[in-house]
Amino acid sequence: METIINQSLSQSLSYADYRKQVTKLLEEGLSTGNEKTSDHLHYSELNEVRMNRLEKTIKIAVENIQKLQSLQKEYIWLVIAEGWCGDAAQILPIIYKMAEFSEKIELKVVFRDENEALMNLYLTNGAKAIPKLIIIDKNTMEVLENFGPRPQGAQQLIMDYKAEHGIIDEKAKTELQLWYLHDKGLSIQNEIIDAMVRSDYIFKTSNMKVQL
Repeated sequence: METIINQSLSQSLSYADYRKQVTKLLEEGLSTGNEKTSDHLHYSELNEVRMNRLEKTIKIAVENIQKLQSLQKEYIWLVIAEGWCGDAAQILPIIYKMAEFSEKIELKVVFRDENEALMNLYLTNGAKAIPKLIIIDKNTMEVLENFGPRPQGAQQLIMDYKAEHGIIDEKAKTELQLWYLHDKGLSIQNEIIDAMVRSDYIFKTSNMKVQL
């Protein structure tokens, strides 16, 4: 696993460079990933607009900022994403905003289809679902936690829809985007914070003192 993680990190991008690469491909009429379909291009164009909006409007909760700024250990947040992925477009800007509030977090992004070995370590029910956030101890390079591909509420929505209708169609995708809109990124923030609590003992104990 460590070898795979290191290989992926060696070809990872900063968030800014990830955005630039996706934008550059769109200007050439292309999407990221191995499948260069018209649907992937269409979704990538929608996601470009969505991410631009979220970067301007998303707010990280004050209590979550405080927790991020109290981290004791140093981390790498390694995210697996693609430009055409609607969930990645909703979640990645929030991860970026969270990482910006802590000097202890270094955010890196890799493309799923260019990192198959890494993706295969983090399948969801056998599927290459993204985004995936892998939380790594920067000093030991130990993988501590992971998050994704969706917050629990969004994942339950999709599971319930598929159980009722048998497929994930455009109506399901619209309902999912509305869920993200109404949630305002809070579930994503809180679930990632929970993962950080589990991985940072001193952070965990300080958080318990605040609650007391």
